Amino acid sequence: MCCVVFAIFVFATCGGFRGETALLVSCEGVVNKTVTAAFTYPFRLNTVVFSAPDPKGCGGTWADVYLVGDFSSSAHFFVTLAALVFLYCVTALVVYIGYNHVYQQNNKFPLTDLSISVLIAFLWLVSTFVWAKALADIKVATGASIVPGIESCKAPGTTCLFLSVTSMGILNVSVVCMPSTIWVQKMCMAEEATLSGLLLHHV
Repeated sequence: MCCVVFAIFVFATCGGFRGETALLVSCEGVVNKTVTAAFTYPFRLNTVVFSAPDPKGCGGTWADVYLVGDFSSSAHFFVTLAALVFLYCVTALVVYIGYNHVYQQNNKFPLTDLSISVLIAFLWLVSTFVWAKALADIKVATGASIVPGIESCKAPGTTCLFLSVTSMGILNVSVVCMPSTIWVQKMCMAEEATLSGLLLHHV
């Protein structure tokens, strides 16, 4: 089917992603302590807090430090569309295999199928661009640029160094696969249009 594989891939890569960003902190009574903030789908980063350097919070100078940004709407749109596309393709497959005679006898079914395929291609394109923008912002919000904005790191005697962030290569792939998805969708629409034309010709 048209997009089953791509839908499963998007759901698995984006929906199942888990990442972590880490800082190296030195403060009162603490030397080179690694503090981490773990984030995952749906990427509500503003609810993710860094672990404290020590139980005393650097002598009381370390307040809770949260990441910045809420990208859940973009992530939900991208993953939810993939799930809906998967369900539609499975349903269509059942119709093609189990009810092919009904599908061929009523020209409204192929035309409806073609219309839905066009809509899917459009929404898939939109959701991918929305998610690509959100992913770029997520990389910024979890990268080295976060250090200057952390107030606790500005306390006297406190230094913070960016250490690492989980690779987001798998999320990059979820975006890059979009052209292939659209190409496959166009091929399917072409086949459906041909089928629709043949059916209309025989009606």
